[in-house]
Amino acid sequence: MQLKSILTPERTFDGVHGSSKKRIFETLSDLITQDLPYISADELFKNLLARERLGSTGLGYGIAIPHCRIQNCVTGAATLVKLVEPIDFDSVDGQPVDLLCVLIVPQEENDEHLEILAGLAELFSQAHFREKLRSANDSQSLFNYAVNYSG
Repeated sequence: MQLKSILTPERTFDGVHGSSKKRIFETLSDLITQDLPYISADELFKNLLARERLGSTGLGYGIAIPHCRIQNCVTGAATLVKLVEPIDFDSVDGQPVDLLCVLIVPQEENDEHLEILAGLAELFSQAHFREKLRSANDSQSLFNYAVNYSG
């Protein structure tokens, strides 16, 4: 999975604050729609929250991949976030989450959604990749590590 096809520097954030999943989803919905203004922040927030209610997107190892399909989304897009403080995400291993990769895809793109999601899960399962991301000191470094990883 090559993140450079779906991630931009404008959607890469180091040092995000949030005390809960809901608060993080609110913050990220606002940040994402600043770069993708054709998407409604309110709709994105509601869709991420609705998907999370179906089951946690916390994969373990401090990683979560919140995702949803959404109207007005023209292509798959990712947002990479490193939190200041890890938060509880009801992850499968019970560990708090400090790295999130939010994925949004067009409403009608079920196959694309599943393909990208599988690729992200595989990428984030690699310990070296997670370590590189956690070593980033700013948003630009976080982006560079993510898109240039060749693991």
